[in-house]
Amino acid sequence: MSNDSAGDKTTDSRPTRPLDMVHPDSRSSADLGEAEPFTESWTQAIKVLDEELIGGPRLLTPRDVAKELGVSVVSARKIWRAMGFPNIKADEKVFTKQDVAAMATIVELVREDVLNEETAISIARSIGQMTDRMVVWQIEALVEDKMSAEGLSDPEARREVVRLLPSVIESLEDVVTYSYRRQLNSALQRLTVRVEAGLAASEEGRDGTEDDTPLPLARAVGFADMVSYTALSRTMSERTLAQMVQRFEQTCAEIIAVGGGHLVKTVGDEVLFNAETPEAGADIALALSQALSEDPVLPSARVSVVWGRVLSRLGDIYGPTVNLAARLTALADPGTVLVDQLTANVLADDERYILIPQPPQSVRGFGLINPSMLLRGAGDGIEVD
Repeated sequence: MSNDSAGDKTTDSRPTRPLDMVHPDSRSSADLGEAEPFTESWTQAIKVLDEELIGGPRLLTPRDVAKELGVSVVSARKIWRAMGFPNIKADEKVFTKQDVAAMATIVELVREDVLNEETAISIARSIGQMTDRMVVWQIEALVEDKMSAEGLSDPEARREVVRLLPSVIESLEDVVTYSYRRQLNSALQRLTVRVEAGLAASEEGRDGTEDDTPLPLARAVGFADMVSYTALSRTMSERTLAQMVQRFEQTCAEIIAVGGGHLVKTVGDEVLFNAETPEAGADIALALSQALSEDPVLPSARVSVVWGRVLSRLGDIYGPTVNLAARLTALADPGTVLVDQLTANVLADDERYILIPQPPQSVRGFGLINPSMLLRGAGDGIEVD
């Protein structure tokens, strides 16, 4: 972290501050989807929640924070932005002592040579991005619950969520801390302890010339893509669309978890998952295809799974294996699962799977490939309660 002061410049003045960077008294009704002015009790509820969440009064400017950290304003700003917050003018009082303590933790990791600056910023960014998505998800879930359970309008439900939050914050924090440690332990096993065994297992059927050979992780990579999502979404109300997306994500997440896989990400009508063995990937793919085809609300899905090697970075996975799985998904018929030739070869002698060769297909970036349709053979596969 730099200690120079050359970066002590004013930042751009674009109006990018979110609600948590605006004093409660200055917020308009429109900021929270209000259809009516604030009442005194409503304003007080926001003030109480604001103070509880940020840990004290807003007394410090970016210059003050940089001085307390012993770094330049530029370095302090890097941390703040990495955590997903906007630029702040150097003389604007928006920070608390809690902000300083959090940023000091990151600075000390660099000063003590535990991390270099680039890595520390990357980790700060991971925390900011993941928690941002998490809290948006939680708030919208609470709003939806209020609307469904109490028959409230959207603005009314959002007001009630503000009043509800103080009573649940500590409980949510406890669960987040618990989940972080459990997920860290799971990732430690998945991304370090079992890596060599996975690479050794992935040697079958390979000659070392494959595009993904240099990549460090052996994974079964799969996609599930809802059919006709765009057309359906145009005919749905906002609430119906939200319920469909939530049902899709929940169904996929549960199957992937039960199957021992990892949900990498959900993008609207599509999920990307991976698993540590080709068999686990195949079981998840078949279960997803069946569950979505049989669901009375959701459309069926095109599904693929490819056994290969990937690079894991920024909470995502990359490489030819991922790209090929995406291409196969686009080729699959609704309600079916496609695999590539290598994956088919690996699964061919397992009685739990039936593989039906499909006509060769020319695929952008891969040339001519020989896909196979994957079907359930012996056994019941994944069972979800």
